Amino acid sequence: MAKSRSFSIYLLKQGFTPENCLKDDHKLEVISDVILPVEGKVYLYDFQPKQPWWKSYWNISKDLFQSQKGAMVFLKIEEKWFVLTFGPTYHNLKEIAYEYDFGVITTLNALNPKAIKSTDILMPETAKRQRVQSSKAAELNFFDLSDETILKKLTGAVREEYKELFKNITGGKNLRISSNQDPNGLVDLLKKLLTIYNSSEYKDNFPSIHNIVPIKDPTIIERLDEKLIEAFNQVPATMKLVLSVPDLVDYENDVVFKFYGAGKSDLEFEDVYIKGYRDYLESKKIAEIVNVEDFKKHSLHVCDGSGYTQKTYSIYNSFLFDCELDGKTYHLCEGEWYLIQNDFVQKMRNILDPLFIDTHDLLVNCNQKREDEYNSFIALTNENIICLDKKDISPQGQTQIEPCDLVIFNNEKLELVHIKISTRSSSLSHLFNQGVNSIHAIRVEEESKKKFFELLNANGKSEWMELVNSNKIKVIYGIISKKTGLKSDGLPIFSRISLMRAVNELKSRGIQVNIVFIFDEFQRKKIEDS
Repeated sequence: MAKSRSFSIYLLKQGFTPENCLKDDHKLEVISDVILPVEGKVYLYDFQPKQPWWKSYWNISKDLFQSQKGAMVFLKIEEKWFVLTFGPTYHNLKEIAYEYDFGVITTLNALNPKAIKSTDILMPETAKRQRVQSSKAAELNFFDLSDETILKKLTGAVREEYKELFKNITGGKNLRISSNQDPNGLVDLLKKLLTIYNSSEYKDNFPSIHNIVPIKDPTIIERLDEKLIEAFNQVPATMKLVLSVPDLVDYENDVVFKFYGAGKSDLEFEDVYIKGYRDYLESKKIAEIVNVEDFKKHSLHVCDGSGYTQKTYSIYNSFLFDCELDGKTYHLCEGEWYLIQNDFVQKMRNILDPLFIDTHDLLVNCNQKREDEYNSFIALTNENIICLDKKDISPQGQTQIEPCDLVIFNNEKLELVHIKISTRSSSLSHLFNQGVNSIHAIRVEEESKKKFFELLNANGKSEWMELVNSNKIKVIYGIISKKTGLKSDGLPIFSRISLMRAVNELKSRGIQVNIVFIFDEFQRKKIEDS
């Protein structure tokens, strides 16, 4: 039996070829003395050996030369170009040149739904990334994919009809499989992969994943990119636009961030904000962006404490943004546009809109700069309100859990009120999670419940304890904003998804939920994108 070999496979977008899919500064060498089974080309990566940095650091006299070798093989299958990468060569592909969903969709279509081993997910509202693995094959629901996540990569065993081609498959931006096919057999394999990719069978096997789908139509993408430019050029930029590192960052080491692409700059930043990128542009006398290609040429660099670049990403791939176009909702994440299905958006409206209340008699308009100032003020307006902002009811040794910002006795119920200034997606995600975590702690952790009762008693409200014991509790989310008269559509799309998850969790515990926009009267200094 022929030896099985591992292949990393990319699929180029329509219109991209070996001649225009590589970065301008690539150092690959085209070779002609090679026989390929179909139309194609081979590019070699053959750098001269060099010695590692730690050789001189430790004054090691022995020669320790390291060399890197690699190749990119382009094969044309049915008017589409496949790229097989070997060694450290994939980063030479332009980020816009290949189908970002090729690996994921092909894997979903080929996968045995009951034999998944690993998933990588992204939560766009917070840019949180997570890998979940199982020691044995499992169904997708084991991996706890929720409506607000985007599936970035998964691994598992294939269905019976594909086992002659390959047994296991991993899909992300690219596809990784092992095969014992020779070069001629590889052509038939690639043809089969293209057929699998073009199938929509995954929608039946994994229906919930179809709530968020990638956009490929270049005409729609062009119009969405215009929306992105318009949003960025607003000062301050819309709160639906966020700049974030599109990868996991090791913050245990010293990290700084720099921007490049419009000229060298000495500016460094401790975190990633749109304001930092705009400061960089202003230092280069660039007042606004007029072409989306500038976002793709400009780059965000993750550097070590000495300022040396460790990773680099285009600004375009570092944006998180949601907007509406022709009545449909779209989201930009890692350089890819996604359509949020209208029926899913409507489902969220149906669940969330009835929970929004126009006003709350005791939560008056905000004329304070900070949330803690507002909470303290509200607590002084009525004897049936106490402020627990920044208090902690977590069990010993665990992360801090705030019970709520305000406790209100209202209509024979105890309202646990959580307040947030801003409608930024990441801030609201924290707000909604706080409401769920608080109820969970009070319900499940005896130590947390005891600490909560001690806070009530310390504020002279021991009689409220019985309301907790009899489950006469309600969660109120108060969002301080210039927006008024809005319901769920006043929130960023992924905040709505996060809120829906929180609401469903609280409802399952028998907890009623309301959300209210509190008008912000304070004349805030216009600080760009904190």
